[in-house]
Amino acid sequence: MEKFDQDSFIEEFEVMTKDARRVQQETLQRILRENGNAEYLQQFGLGGRTDPESFKACVPLCTHTELEPYIQRIVDGDISSILTGKCITTLSLSSGTTEGKPKFVPFNEELVHSTLQIYKTSFAFRNREYPIHHGKSLQFIYSGKQSKTKGGLLSSTATTNLFRSEHFKQTLKSIMSQPCSPDEVIFGSDFHQSLYCHLLCGLIYSDEVQYIFSTFAHSILHAFRTLEQVWEELCADIREGVLSSRITVPSIREAVTKLLRPNPELADSIYKKCTGLNNWYGVIPELWPNAKYVYGIMTGSMLPYLKKLRHYAGNLPLLSADYGSSEGWIGANVNPQLPPELATFAVLPDIGYFEFIPLEEKPEQDLESTASTIQYKESQPIGLTEVKVGEEYEIIFTNFAGFYRYRLGDVVKVMGFHNSTPELQFVCRRNLLLTVNIDKNTEKDLQLAVEAASNLLAKEKLEVMDFTSQVDLSTDPGHYVIYWELNAEATEEVLKSCCDCLDRSFVDAGYVGSRKVNAIGALELRVVERGTFQKILDHFLGLGAAVSQFKTPRCVGVSNSVVLQILRSNVVKNCFSTPFS
Repeated sequence: MEKFDQDSFIEEFEVMTKDARRVQQETLQRILRENGNAEYLQQFGLGGRTDPESFKACVPLCTHTELEPYIQRIVDGDISSILTGKCITTLSLSSGTTEGKPKFVPFNEELVHSTLQIYKTSFAFRNREYPIHHGKSLQFIYSGKQSKTKGGLLSSTATTNLFRSEHFKQTLKSIMSQPCSPDEVIFGSDFHQSLYCHLLCGLIYSDEVQYIFSTFAHSILHAFRTLEQVWEELCADIREGVLSSRITVPSIREAVTKLLRPNPELADSIYKKCTGLNNWYGVIPELWPNAKYVYGIMTGSMLPYLKKLRHYAGNLPLLSADYGSSEGWIGANVNPQLPPELATFAVLPDIGYFEFIPLEEKPEQDLESTASTIQYKESQPIGLTEVKVGEEYEIIFTNFAGFYRYRLGDVVKVMGFHNSTPELQFVCRRNLLLTVNIDKNTEKDLQLAVEAASNLLAKEKLEVMDFTSQVDLSTDPGHYVIYWELNAEATEEVLKSCCDCLDRSFVDAGYVGSRKVNAIGALELRVVERGTFQKILDHFLGLGAAVSQFKTPRCVGVSNSVVLQILRSNVVKNCFSTPFS
């Protein structure tokens, strides 16, 4: 196997980013040469031209909505060159947590290649800062269900498509990232059994584990909350060398049984360590003493989980993984020493062609009606090397997987440059979560409000385990509803204080003004039973999503009727705010 040369890879990255403008032009030329015969591009009259000016003049900006008719033909089995030069034979599924159902995304080997490039880049910089030696990693990764469309194409989550790629597996081995768990656990048909076995395998190889990983911070947190419940059973398995009867999937049971040997000494050590912990603080370094860090996507909707994750991680650093989407990758974390809240991502200029729409938020008087996205004054898109530090932009990308001038819908801020390529910080999604009147609150606004109210809970040794929201227009006027799942019961007085704090924490002028004149009703806080968000996760797993890519929907719309029903049927307490009454 070819050994990964960290220093050479960093040097190649440095050379490439010193001339990002030229690399961008060459990348666009390559994309258009390889895909110029695709039906989608043919309609715009490029006539073989591959320069940026012709491309921007001929090809319009697009969203997934505009591409859906083309993707649907691929789903139905049309093997012609529709979006790419080569026909698409595999499809990825988005998690579906936003709109209630997954969307299809073309997947090809070029996406595997760009994923590996992102992984190698971030690993090289991460390993320079936190060097790991030959060992294993405790990876909480899971395969989603594979299915076939009616046209006969393989369909699964993007992570599943990656995990099944032999090229991907070999690359992970070359960068010393072998997971503790065998493939049968990763590709197991039952998530709960796979999670239990991930923990068990991690404990069997506890001295060899170099870092802890999952695609999203939520999955890591979920794993250690589960550990709190099953650790004694895991100890018994290790002590006796016999796998728990809860593992019934034959392939998982057979693979893990091969790894198990009676080990009373290890079981005693784990038991002693777990019973000696104070409320599970620092459990990760205690049980995995050679782990250097905890790694996964920790930005955006993952930020609310960091406080609890730091509790489990103790003195181990949390490192945020790279920036991308189901449609394609954007940037790598080449500054791993930064905490996740400050993480930036250097755009790789050769994995796609990038444009940026400069954004300037419109003043309130420009808002004439209810909006579904934040209202910005938009300028013409500019190139990768033309962005300015401190400014906010919406990303547009063109890549090798059939997306041309694709509006991702993310707002990013340019925090600096790595040579001549920008380092981006994720700000928020452009689509609004909460809007009733002229108010416009994003996921970030919701997170800040929940964080402020959570501080009141901390005084009572309570915590928000997970949360979401909805706009309830069945009342007149409509109002915000926030759902909380707590770790223990809270008094009416505490909940009332939290509810008032939530309402005061939405500082958007449109919201405050509307509340004052009762154009938006009092905010409602609904507390749901323990396990409610697990039911939501199980619902999405049933739709074919993988835990590795699951993100709790932070706002549940009417199209997400099943999730709304789960939430409403599990409410145990509710109260309304009074700050504006």
